[in-house]
Amino acid sequence: MTAPLFTPITLGKLSLKNRIVMAPMTRSRAIGNVPNEIMEKYYRLRADAGLIITEGASPSANGLGYARIPGLFNGEQVKGWRRVTDGVHQAGGKIFVQLMHTGRVSHPANMQAGSRVIAPSAISAPGEVWTDSSGQQPHPLPAAMSEADIAQAIAEYANSARLAIEAGFDGVELHAANGYLIDQFLNTASNRRTDQWGGSIENRIRFAVEVAKASAAAIGAEKIGMRISPYGVFNGMSSDTDMDAMYERLIAELNAIGLVYIHIVDHSSMGAPEVSPLLKAKIRAEFKGKYILSGGYDVARANADLEAGRGDLVAFGRPYISNPDLLQKLTKGQPLTAPDFDTFYTPGEKGYTDY
Repeated sequence: MTAPLFTPITLGKLSLKNRIVMAPMTRSRAIGNVPNEIMEKYYRLRADAGLIITEGASPSANGLGYARIPGLFNGEQVKGWRRVTDGVHQAGGKIFVQLMHTGRVSHPANMQAGSRVIAPSAISAPGEVWTDSSGQQPHPLPAAMSEADIAQAIAEYANSARLAIEAGFDGVELHAANGYLIDQFLNTASNRRTDQWGGSIENRIRFAVEVAKASAAAIGAEKIGMRISPYGVFNGMSSDTDMDAMYERLIAELNAIGLVYIHIVDHSSMGAPEVSPLLKAKIRAEFKGKYILSGGYDVARANADLEAGRGDLVAFGRPYISNPDLLQKLTKGQPLTAPDFDTFYTPGEKGYTDY
């Protein structure tokens, strides 16, 4: 019997050749925020995955918070991404783009002229961010978003989803995890609003729900997934007593919209707090779309969790950085090449396309 990890699965209207997902990982190779030739090679070499989810691409000039991350909001970026999707499709792969607006996790030195660091509330993210011009810099104080800013951001996600289809992507993952803009609305550490966008559970999930609705109206819910990180602490997030109830309510709303998958971040294997097993089981039971597992998986654990029905697909992150032939190695039980941590976010081919 074939191990479930290596069996095909349907995702919306897509047929995937296996249940391995290449997880989204920031790699900072997009000079001028435009996807390029080495990015095409990087993704094409990994097209054996059932599904590739790209690194976060910003739907807005305001969301380009890190050095050298790609955008997906103008024609030049669409052209760059089209080169990537063509390469992956020619190699037999399927690819979603992750839309990531960094919100307050940003710095003007990493952004284009005329853009703004914005967030639900005027609360700085803790810690520092790398800038190519001045090295590590503290996160600046973001501007609290006005109603007009919020409406614009929602429209930008929908527009970026449309551009994703124009660029040849099979679908879009909305990044609502890890302390970026959508998560900043969900989390009380970054959202202190007293209007319809903050306070109650209903108000805090509103931005995530409206982004999902607008994106689904633009390209169809069967082409949209969402990544969430309950109990995450990255970028200054913290959990509160309403955490489980909030995510249960969010899942109910996403079911009503008809999203194709939910992708849970669980970095407990890397030392982060454990995601409540009860909450994960509840989301698994209640969500009507596919469920992507993640977090330090190997083949044995992936197959065990798939066989137990804990999820439908399994995301692999860091192993894909240094093993473009990961599927082959996992299938044959071959040892994996260790990644070079020093080159995770550096420009150029070293530690990127030279493994």
